[in-house]
Amino acid sequence: MAPFEYPVEIAHLLVSPEHAYFGRPRDGAADVPTSYPEAAEVVAGKGLVGDRFFGKAAHMDAAVTLFAAEALEEIARELGTGPLDPTLTRRNVVLRGAELAPLVGEEFTIRSADGDGGDEDAVTLRGGRPAHPCAWMDRVLATGVHAAMRGRGGVRCMPLSDGVLRRGPAVLVSPVRLDPARAGVAVRRPRLP
Repeated sequence: MAPFEYPVEIAHLLVSPEHAYFGRPRDGAADVPTSYPEAAEVVAGKGLVGDRFFGKAAHMDAAVTLFAAEALEEIARELGTGPLDPTLTRRNVVLRGAELAPLVGEEFTIRSADGDGGDEDAVTLRGGRPAHPCAWMDRVLATGVHAAMRGRGGVRCMPLSDGVLRRGPAVLVSPVRLDPARAGVAVRRPRLP
């Protein structure tokens, strides 16, 4: 079967060498260096160069986190908060136009323009496990976001190829059919008995 291609936007990239959310949320987030680059270098099996998960054995299958911008927009609508900043989720890649839940367990590619109007850069990832939200979401975004983000916190991925991800228009190449209209919908997986 031919792969499915979806036009998406890489809305935000986040690279940080340290964790900002640890300890008790009431104590506040750590003030750590964080960058929001136009482009981020990806190394197969390691993650984003300069990021806190880069090359960490415990995070090899989850070194790059993807998040759908529409998920936070839907949460803001449901909670009546007004716009929420997707970079505060601290996910590495915020996409617009991508349903992410079906990518768990799949190999897929994100192609983004090289910035000079030339060739595209491509990064292949394997969707690992869902990126579950933490209690920090209530502290840094708004009360109720932690619960509302369950089932739509994104997906943790292992990078399978070297490449560069760039902000702006991109193409997501998926082996499974996706429904971009469902990008903000919570996916609840049944609990095992």
